[in-house]
Amino acid sequence: MSAADLLAEVRDCVPVSRGRFRRDAGAPANIPVCGTSDVVFWRADMDIDCDGRPGPRCNSRTDPYFAASTTYSQSDGRPLSAERLPFVVVPAPSALWDYRAHGIGGGSVVAVVYRDRVQYAVVGDVGPKGILGEASYATAKGLGIRADPHGGGAPSGVTYIVFKDTKVSPIEDHAAAVTEGKRAAKRFVAGGQANGG
Repeated sequence: MSAADLLAEVRDCVPVSRGRFRRDAGAPANIPVCGTSDVVFWRADMDIDCDGRPGPRCNSRTDPYFAASTTYSQSDGRPLSAERLPFVVVPAPSALWDYRAHGIGGGSVVAVVYRDRVQYAVVGDVGPKGILGEASYATAKGLGIRADPHGGGAPSGVTYIVFKDTKVSPIEDHAAAVTEGKRAAKRFVAGGQANGG
């Protein structure tokens, strides 16, 4: 599924959040979470999440905000590796929006689209309540975005499409996320075209 095919299906936003999110603390709250019967999506920036299991690229020396944990853990109980696993951060549940009410949880499959690239990832961490637009080091790298937690990322133009009622298990199986993501994306685009989308 090409980036253009996916983006064509998420052109129109029907907001499912009760308000709007900020891309960073102090930025204007102007990002709605949009939804269809199959997905929720948002367009934002990409901040680099380096949290989880420390490695040569993600650790307390490379990232001033490094935390050695992730909300969701690997099958062996250890935190996820932001360096190795493409994952996306969702905002903590709040009155604004609760991802859990939309068939989304740890291991849900996400298509992250930037320019002409698609990176399949999973929901792997939960961030601040009012902020959207964060993904792991590995997600950024896969999209050709500078993955440095200190000054890397993309200022805008990133679309996050989360497929409802999907789950990769074990969560760290990236190949399974890609397989499931391609399947879900194909179904989503075919459904949209069948509805004249």
